[in-house]
Amino acid sequence: MASLSLPKHTFTSLLPTQTPRHYYPSSQLVSKSSNSQFYGLKLSNSTSLPIPSSSSGMNIICGKVEKGKVPPNFNLKDQDGKSVSLSKFKGKPLVLYFYPADETPGCTKQACAFRDSYEKFKKAGAQVVGISGDDSASHKAFAKKYKLPYTLLSDEGNKVRKEWGVPSDLFGTLPGRQTYVLNKNGVVQLIYNNQFQPEKHIDETLKLLQSL
Repeated sequence: MASLSLPKHTFTSLLPTQTPRHYYPSSQLVSKSSNSQFYGLKLSNSTSLPIPSSSSGMNIICGKVEKGKVPPNFNLKDQDGKSVSLSKFKGKPLVLYFYPADETPGCTKQACAFRDSYEKFKKAGAQVVGISGDDSASHKAFAKKYKLPYTLLSDEGNKVRKEWGVPSDLFGTLPGRQTYVLNKNGVVQLIYNNQFQPEKHIDETLKLLQSL
């Protein structure tokens, strides 16, 4: 009877190799006290979270508001406590950016970048509006401190954020940073999401506005 000869390797070597999981070393973890803030996230009880790389910040997002569609209208209070509706901005292009919170590092950097390029937006005929869950008093102080020349709207309870489908980051713990560009008819032309490179929102929106 013929004998069966097996190759000289073990059964386990025939199994497909597994790509090892990537674990973040301690140097890449954010560990802060209860009052610390990271890009709009308030960490509590020494919470530790991994920081995604900057390349993972930009995503194509398909939420409830889509490119080529007219987003739902809203009425929100501005930094002076006045009621403002989305329909008020029709007739000119609109840059509407959702950000996590006033006075956080990334949000301050983004707000000041919009401020520094505000004349370029005006030259393109566009209006700039920021939205977060902070109240009007917080917005007023934030705008005054950094001399912001544009409107900030208070979306307390994040109702509009949810209606528009703005995604969260860091496993749902951090409100998303997402910018919409609407044309003069109120139709969405661009949706740009980038949590960890806040200043990129200005470059991308200006690039589109200059092509309209």
